[in-house]
Amino acid sequence: MGSQTFKDLLVWQKAHKMVLEVYKVTSNYPKHELFVLISQIKRATISVPANIVEGFRRVGNQDSIRFYNISDASLEELKYHMFLSKYFFNDG
Repeated sequence: MGSQTFKDLLVWQKAHKMVLEVYKVTSNYPKHELFVLISQIKRATISVPANIVEGFRRVGNQDSIRFYNISDASLEELKYHMFLSKYFFNDG
């Protein structure tokens, strides 16, 4: 039997855990980055599980796939933000 709710999806569980971890990490970033890099990181991070949830509830494969693709793109965006963070805050 398939998943009953989005919380049953392993991919959502991992994405949700990632959000919690990213929030912990960014709480140590310099405050002057709050409205720039931190904001972008949090937006991209939250987008990953949020689009998984939306894709899960959509009717029709194509519609679901579109939201899963958005989630994947947000994850790639987050990877760049974290790369940039490492460069700025950990001396490259």
